[in-house]
Amino acid sequence: MAALAAATGICTSLLTGCGVLPGDARADDSTVTVMTWAPEGTGATNMPGMPAMAQAYARWVNATGGINGRKLRVLTCNDHNSSVGAARCAGRARNEGVVAVVGSYSQHGRTFMTALESAGIPYLGGYGVTDEEFTSPLSYPVNGGQATLLAGNGHQLADHCERVSLVRPDTVSGDQLPRLLNAGLAAAGDHGPATDIRAPEDASAYTRHARLALAGVGLEDGSGGGAQAAGGTGTGAEGSGSMDKACVTAVLGGRTDTFFDSFRRLREDGPGVRIASVLGSVKQSLVDRTGGPDSQWEGAYATGWYPVSSDPRWAAMRNVIREHAFGDNRIEAADPGVQTTWVAYTVLRAALEHVEGAVTAGTVQRALETMPPVDTGGLTPQLSWRYDDMLAVRDHPRLVNAMVTFQQVRNGTLAPAREGFVDVRDTLEAVPGVG
Repeated sequence: MAALAAATGICTSLLTGCGVLPGDARADDSTVTVMTWAPEGTGATNMPGMPAMAQAYARWVNATGGINGRKLRVLTCNDHNSSVGAARCAGRARNEGVVAVVGSYSQHGRTFMTALESAGIPYLGGYGVTDEEFTSPLSYPVNGGQATLLAGNGHQLADHCERVSLVRPDTVSGDQLPRLLNAGLAAAGDHGPATDIRAPEDASAYTRHARLALAGVGLEDGSGGGAQAAGGTGTGAEGSGSMDKACVTAVLGGRTDTFFDSFRRLREDGPGVRIASVLGSVKQSLVDRTGGPDSQWEGAYATGWYPVSSDPRWAAMRNVIREHAFGDNRIEAADPGVQTTWVAYTVLRAALEHVEGAVTAGTVQRALETMPPVDTGGLTPQLSWRYDDMLAVRDHPRLVNAMVTFQQVRNGTLAPAREGFVDVRDTLEAVPGVG
């Protein structure tokens, strides 16, 4: 606790030694300071595109007059996928007087949320990987986090798979994923639970886990073939009305491609197993670099929060990347992290335009809770955190968006597998310990 207090800059007295009272962090009257953080250069999940997108957004709004005449100053921080790093980022946010942490990723919610709450700093548009993002009164999530992705993935696979194996991180947050996937499988029909395969999130190979995944779908001795391409001998393309006998879905963040590379090497020949994942664990750049239409991802199912990256509703973000990112190769327009940062900053802009008088952490918080619903251009439902807008998901009281999209890799491109959004609110409300 002493190290955390030192790292986060929590003062022993609010009357001396702080300089800024909780809820009153501000820049000067002509500048609004916010922060975006994410892990970079680590052995696990990295999200460098999120802070890079935030900086490009700031360059764009500042080049067009700012927000209500104020310049936007974006600080960035690398939490290194560690609780110490998260505490340091939160401490810097307090010490630098930021009015919000926006469009960020960290797996250490217990650390950073406690620090932000002590400083009265709102957390807007986190990636959604921690429980605290959906429970803290200072958190304003723009998507449904991993809960909606896994429940949605269950819905999607139930229509097409008789048996399912789930490969997921052997972590505290990973322990929640099976019950979410199983709730989606059960809600979409008379479907048994998936086989739960725990795996390290930083391994260099997953041969043993690939064997376990095959055993989980009834291929104990390895017979029956490997990952099936939609253009090959398998069946079960989305919307075809046919059923795959076996599906393996993996949710390992940046190591998902490593797992499926081991899976491919193990089961190289023959028909049999459809593969699947959620957006973030699989994205267009991964499909492209593994062979496009000739990769093992052809025909794979994927569940996301937003429309596919080729959707015209992303045109404004793409224009900003093209004109203000200056060729920054950290930014991938199809990355759900980058997309989440864009949506979060869209909401921030609406909140800042709603603030009357001085812009502080406290006035930004009040704006988020009182302003009209924010139109994100169809990338999400309209977003609002007023009391009546909260969904009745018991362990996720800050959840306001339970929509997902169903996608499938077709001809090397992630394409819509179903038009529009799919609402998994009812499924989340029925999950033991979640709804």
